[in-house]
Amino acid sequence: MLSFEQALEKLLAAAQAVEEIRSLPITAAAGRILAVSQQSTVAVPPLDNSAMDGYAVRVADITAAGVCLPVSQRIPAGTVGTTLQPGTAARIFTGAPVPAGADAVIMQERCEHGENGVVINHVPRDGENIRRAGEDISVGAEILKAGIKLRPQEIALAASAGLPELPVYRRVRVGVFFTGDELVQPGEPLPPGAIYNSNRYALRALLEGMGCEVRDLGAVADTLEATRDALRRAAADNDLVLTSGGVSVGEEDHVKPAVEAEGSLNMWKIAIKPGKPLAFGEIRKRDGNTDGKAWFLGLPGNPVAAFVTFMTMVRPFIQRLQGAASVSPRILNLPCASVWGRADGARLEFLRASLNAQGAVELYKNQGSAVVTSLCWSDGLVLNPPGNTIAVGDTVRFVSFAELLS
Repeated sequence: MLSFEQALEKLLAAAQAVEEIRSLPITAAAGRILAVSQQSTVAVPPLDNSAMDGYAVRVADITAAGVCLPVSQRIPAGTVGTTLQPGTAARIFTGAPVPAGADAVIMQERCEHGENGVVINHVPRDGENIRRAGEDISVGAEILKAGIKLRPQEIALAASAGLPELPVYRRVRVGVFFTGDELVQPGEPLPPGAIYNSNRYALRALLEGMGCEVRDLGAVADTLEATRDALRRAAADNDLVLTSGGVSVGEEDHVKPAVEAEGSLNMWKIAIKPGKPLAFGEIRKRDGNTDGKAWFLGLPGNPVAAFVTFMTMVRPFIQRLQGAASVSPRILNLPCASVWGRADGARLEFLRASLNAQGAVELYKNQGSAVVTSLCWSDGLVLNPPGNTIAVGDTVRFVSFAELLS
């Protein structure tokens, strides 16, 4: 079996960003991956401007508090004043350009009205309360790097530089289907021996949360022929085929031989718990015109195993397909408030855990791979090395679901 690190390295080495790039209005670009780095064609701010409502002055005119200066002009935001004459002040408002000749702005709370103008009750320093032209962004500066996910703050930065559109990679297309004759859909009667299909809804939500276009082929019968047909249909117009169930070694597990018949299997069985039978390969597209391929990832059928392997292996693979430059989540070293004595000697364990009020990690009592309630209780996962036991106070490696779902 490959280690987790070896398997992830192999996945990321294979993944390449989709080729198609689309230019979107910045109002529609949030959550997408930027395809081309962006430079600013303007300075931000474009002119020296006031950081306060107050009075623009010459520092040389105010040698002591209490000086009274006549007000020579009024400068609201969006207008440009005239050169400030020596011995005068200009009434100015936040964001308004500082007039030529002025070298400080006195906030209005430090001023008062006098008989012949404004009384300045503060001795300013040069540049006080002035935002300099280009102090945020200079002309030609790179403001956004290719490969970043565009958050609201990046959209704000693009807008401040006057960019109406941004080039982004198109959405990754993922075809999904689920194997298991025992699966029924929520809302349907539950026959003896059947279970509700939670993976279908969890994986769809995870994929849609990542911004993927999801094509759901539904449940597939537990036969080799049905599985091969589903693989062909899913591969036809998608970048990735994602399945859940049928990747183990039982007589009713048909995904592995179906993938080998319709393409190739490049990786199977990872030294992780839960999620050992994760499979990776490719499916040939058969449209008669191209010899293309769709990537294939087969997840275990147990719901926790499917969720964990998606978070830790499928997610970074899709991010790389999306064009993301960084796919590694932040891992924190935190104290543990629980005991873990059932270490697996061969596999890296992903233990469901939450953070208590003191910032220490607590482990869920039942780490079974079918215990969905543990995912709702937890704040994230502890990455526990093979053969490692945990005592109260030990430092553990923790990655939060907030980080993995961002």
